[in-house]
Amino acid sequence: MKKGIHPDYHIIDVKMTDGTVFQTRTTWGKEGDSMQLDIDPTVHPAWTGGGTRLMDAGGRVSKFKKKYEGLGF
Repeated sequence: MKKGIHPDYHIIDVKMTDGTVFQTRTTWGKEGDSMQLDIDPTVHPAWTGGGTRLMDAGGRVSKFKKKYEGLGF
């Protein structure tokens, strides 16, 4: 590797939404910094299997459902 062209790679603390803390190596911040997560695998629906709501932007979903209501969707 060339010297002087790579960012500093150091250890930081990552605090999950439930309060647990783990250490990881990263180029984010400075050595000893702490990152607070707003969304993590313990609460995000993609990992927890939670339901999602279908947003109807401009009536597109309603229009689609009305157009194809006779096909048994």
